[in-house]
Amino acid sequence: MSSRAYVGLGANVGADLSSTLAQATRALAALPGTRLAGLSSAWRSAPVDAGGPDFLNAVAALDTTLQPLELLDALQAIEQAHGRERPYRNAPRTLDLDLLLYDDLVLDSPRLTLPHPRLGQRAFVLRPLLEIAPELARLAMGDDWRAQRIERLGPLPP
Repeated sequence: MSSRAYVGLGANVGADLSSTLAQATRALAALPGTRLAGLSSAWRSAPVDAGGPDFLNAVAALDTTLQPLELLDALQAIEQAHGRERPYRNAPRTLDLDLLLYDDLVLDSPRLTLPHPRLGQRAFVLRPLLEIAPELARLAMGDDWRAQRIERLGPLPP
């Protein structure tokens, strides 16, 4: 039985951020027991609670048979393959893959919290997520996220 998972993609370090997100999307689609069910446009946003250049963000919808922690491990392996380093919290990154939602699962463990914390407060997550899943508008919290600088750029390259 497959589950619907939503993954946030982001990057703000590297020569070609759209290519990085496109490569990551292909890697997500190639995961065992996983099918890419949807992909938002690319969105440019200012860092939130961080420094560095603007981020390029997107959200992918996956239908997967991987369990949440298996999927998290796979996401972290894809990040590592793209040179992800974690020198400090909210550091600039070559690739950031966040498991946002996994069906309607609510989980709070040392490794994974679902839904993703702050999901409903971040325009760089909500705008692309609502683009592909408008039925999830209930997750938006308050209006602060609406004032965050974000720009829709269009589709990622194939």
